[in-house]
Amino acid sequence: MVPPPSRRLPLAERYRPERLDDLVGNPRARAELRAWADQWAGGQPPTRRAAVLAGPAGVGKTTAALALARERGWTLVEMNASDARNESAIEQVAGRASITHTLGGSESAPGRRRALILLDEADCLTGRLSESAAPRPAPPSLSSFLQGRYRTIEALNTAYGLRPSGKPPAFADWGAVPRSPGNAAWARLSASRADIEEWRGTQKSSDLSDRGGLAAISRLVRSTRQPLVLTVNDERSLTRYSPVFRTGVARIRFFPVREPELRARVGQIARTEGIELVGGALDAIVTRARGDLRAALNDLDAIAPLPAGPFQLTVLGARDLSSDFAALTEEVLRSPRFYRSVEVQNRLDAPPDDLLPWIEENLPYFSADARHRAAAFDVLAVADRFLNWARRARVWSLWSYSTELLSGGVALALNDGPVPGGGGASFPQFLGEMGRSRGLRGLRTGLVGKVGRRFHLSREKTLDTILPFLEALFSAVGTGAQRPELVGTLRRIARELDLSPEEVAFLLSTEPGAPRVDSILATAPETVPAPATGETTPAAPRGTGDALPRRTQRQLSDFGS
Repeated sequence: MVPPPSRRLPLAERYRPERLDDLVGNPRARAELRAWADQWAGGQPPTRRAAVLAGPAGVGKTTAALALARERGWTLVEMNASDARNESAIEQVAGRASITHTLGGSESAPGRRRALILLDEADCLTGRLSESAAPRPAPPSLSSFLQGRYRTIEALNTAYGLRPSGKPPAFADWGAVPRSPGNAAWARLSASRADIEEWRGTQKSSDLSDRGGLAAISRLVRSTRQPLVLTVNDERSLTRYSPVFRTGVARIRFFPVREPELRARVGQIARTEGIELVGGALDAIVTRARGDLRAALNDLDAIAPLPAGPFQLTVLGARDLSSDFAALTEEVLRSPRFYRSVEVQNRLDAPPDDLLPWIEENLPYFSADARHRAAAFDVLAVADRFLNWARRARVWSLWSYSTELLSGGVALALNDGPVPGGGGASFPQFLGEMGRSRGLRGLRTGLVGKVGRRFHLSREKTLDTILPFLEALFSAVGTGAQRPELVGTLRRIARELDLSPEEVAFLLSTEPGAPRVDSILATAPETVPAPATGETTPAAPRGTGDALPRRTQRQLSDFGS
C-alpha cells in the first residue's frame, strides 16, 4: 500500500508549526518578531523595514517566518538557496513584490494585504564593496563578434569563401557586416554557421550565481514597502558588507533549542507516529542533535522503520568528534592515497578549517625526513591559501580544493618513503591552549572594557597603554608591609575601578585568594601620607556608599598624588 503524499514527507515538514506560538524554544525571539510585524500593521513602513533572523541551523528561523505569514494572512514571496539570487533575480522577484500590494483583505488597509518577502540563507550571498554588482557588458553584435575573431575583413572573406563578383558577394568593410545574420545568403554557408551559433550562445545569460545579491538586498532594505525577512546562520557576513545591516534592520537572535524542550517535542512526535524507541534512543537523538530540532526529527525519521532494539542505538550513537579527527589524521599521514572532498566531509561532517590544525600539528611526527616534511608543508600552505580565499570572497566551493589538498595532497607528498612508527595523532596544542586560556582571555577583555570606560579611552588605546601600566604598577607590590604607600594607592585604584578579586589577581599575576589580593581589597582603613604635611590620614573603606566621587576625566597620576 502506497502511503498518501503527506505521509511521504519528512517529519520535519509534516510537523512544521503553523503558528508562532507552536514553535519550540526561543520565546524571546518569537516575541521580538511578532512586535516587529505589529509595526507593519499601522499601514506605513516602520523605521526598520527588514528583520534579520540569525542563529544556527534547525532552530526555527525559516519556520518562524512562514508561521508569521500564515498568522497575518500575508502573501509569501520566498527566495531560497536553490533559486538564482543574483542582482537581477532579486530585483525582478523580491524588488517587484516590495513595491506592490496584492489584492484582498488586510489588517493594515482596506482592500490590501501585505506580502512577506523571505530571503533564506542570505549570508551565502555575495556582493561588491560599492554595494552594486559590476555591470554586465552588453552582448556583442555579430559584426563585433566576427571582427574580434578575424581582425581584418579580408580574413573573414577568405574564411567564408566570399569573392567580390561571387554570390553572395564579399564584404567591402566591417560596416557592411550586419549586426545580426537575418536571412542573408552568406549566413547559410557552412563556413559561417559555426560562428553564428557560437555568437548566439553569447547572447544568453549564464549568470545563475548570487553575484550582486547583497547589493540588491541592501537597496531593498532601505526602500521596501513590504515586510522583508532575512535568515542567516552568521550575521557578520551582512554587517561587514554594509552599515544598513547593522543599524537599519531589526536583528533577532535564535538560539539552539534546549534539551528538555527538544526531548519533549521529539517524544511527542514519536508517540503520535507510533514509533517505538528502545531505551536510551530518545536521549541519543537529543544528544546528537545539539539543539537542532530539524536534525533530531531527521534522526527519528531514519530509525522509524527499524524495530525497537539495539540497532537503533547503533545508528544513533553519539559521535566523538575528537576521535574522528584523530583517526582520519592518522590515516591521512600514514596512507599514501588521494582523499576526495566528499569522503572527508562524510567522515567528519566539519569544515576544512577544523581539520587543518590536526594535520599541521601531527605532520612532523609522521614524516620520514626533512625533505618529505617540507614537501608536505608546502601542500598544506596551498590548502590554507584556498581557505583564506574562500573566507575573503565567500566562495565556499574553494573548500573542496582545500580539503583534497590538506588530506590527499599531504598524504601523497609525505608517504613516498618509509613512515616512522610511533603513537597516534594528538590533539592540536594550539587548540588546547586556546581552550585553557578562554577564561583568562575573557577576564582580560572585561577588564580592558571597564578601564577604558572609566578613562574614556578606546579598547585599543587601553590595551596598548593603560593595561600594561596597571600590570607594572600592581606587580610592584610585595607583601604589603614593605610598601604601605603603594598598597594605599592600589586600594584607591581598585575602589575607583570597582575591580573584582579575579581582576586584581589578573593584574598581580596570582590567584584570586592570594594574600596580596586580600591586602588590596581589604575593607579596613589604611593610612596614606598627606600631600603637604606628611601626616597620615585614614582612607575611606571600600564600599559603594563610601567610594570617592567620580569625575568626568581621571588621570592615573591622580591616584598617587
